[in-house]
Amino acid sequence: MQITKETTMGQMLEYDQGIAYILMQSGMHCIGCPSSINESLEEACMVHGLDADVVLKSIQDYLAKK
Repeated sequence: MQITKETTMGQMLEYDQGIAYILMQSGMHCIGCPSSINESLEEACMVHGLDADVVLKSIQDYLAKK
């Protein structure tokens, strides 16, 4: 699976639950919130005041090391 800024939080976590750790380290502490599941990575980053490109790079780096 290729993760992009359009990938929903639910899709990412279903693909690899280890991504939750990356998201929490980035400042997203509401990973289990039901409303976040349908948000795209870009939308979730916007809500939390995070740079979606930086978070996406962290996720991609994590996946590349697996």
